[in-house]
Amino acid sequence: MREFIDRLTAVDVHAEGEPGRVITAGVPDLPGDTMLEKMQWMEANADDIRLRMLREPNGYPGLCCNVIVPPTDPAADAGFIIMEQTEYPPMSGSNTICVTTALLETGIVPMVEPVTELVLESPAGLIGVRADCADGKVTRVNFRNVPAFVLHLDVPVQVPTLGEVMVDIAWGGMFYAIADADALGVSLDADNGAEIARVSEMIRVATHEQVPVAHPIHPELTGPTISQLSGAPSVAGAHRRNAVTVATGELDWDRPETWGGALDRCPCGTGTSAKMAVLHARGELGVGEEFVHEGPLGTTFTGRIQEETTVAGIPAVVPEIGGQGWITGFAEYVLDPTDPFPAGYTIGDIWP
Repeated sequence: MREFIDRLTAVDVHAEGEPGRVITAGVPDLPGDTMLEKMQWMEANADDIRLRMLREPNGYPGLCCNVIVPPTDPAADAGFIIMEQTEYPPMSGSNTICVTTALLETGIVPMVEPVTELVLESPAGLIGVRADCADGKVTRVNFRNVPAFVLHLDVPVQVPTLGEVMVDIAWGGMFYAIADADALGVSLDADNGAEIARVSEMIRVATHEQVPVAHPIHPELTGPTISQLSGAPSVAGAHRRNAVTVATGELDWDRPETWGGALDRCPCGTGTSAKMAVLHARGELGVGEEFVHEGPLGTTFTGRIQEETTVAGIPAVVPEIGGQGWITGFAEYVLDPTDPFPAGYTIGDIWP
């Protein structure tokens, strides 16, 4: 048999449409006393794993990836590190659902029916999870996210070719630049994805240049690193519709072909958390009220503000988010020592 190196065992999962590959074995030990430190070490010293999984030929622009690691907090059942095309997000809702589904349905963490309760350690903090289970299947995942808060409401941002855009900047586990799709005249239908990504990424980069922000406790976490267009819902029972754009490369204002990214296929958990914080700050969403958020595919996450709190003196809310994940495949990824593309590659046809 041909000899291969760097074998990575993974489970492919999607959460309400968003793909989140989960690496369950093959990653070396990551130094660090916290999950945030492990994430930072991996980014500095083992980023080849992210590139290999997310770029071609193993990946594609819309894919996310996770690494299961032993927790550093004794209260946690497992730890995980999230990897996206241009960053290591401290937290992700869809990836939390994917990781929970993979852990329980493969038996890495024992499943208890009808409800399994567990704690996951993300780089952003501990995430309490309640998984509804039946016949070996995770039928619903609800998780208590880290506190979400708003740093700016209706801040004017000058965006090339778009003019002045009013932007909200909020943390939901990542820093979001949130703008109103209706005011921009942008349809949030999935078949308008290229235009959504173009406009969203332009707004995000302009916001990052003109109104940069940093986490009040962890100043190394800066942003906005991700964007969200918000609009009226199109499915019954939803309160708002959103499209989140994940950066897939560096935007160059002199090269319009780089103005783009990849849409989050699901309603986005951290994006829903950030939007809930914005609505609460405006007095439009109260503690305990249900908030159904629709994504580009018409799937939904259900959110609820569990309580009010503060983060370094800043008013914040504690969101709960619920959705479902489905396993789509199992794989072992290997590296041939003679492969000319050990870290993968991108091509300008689908990669901005």
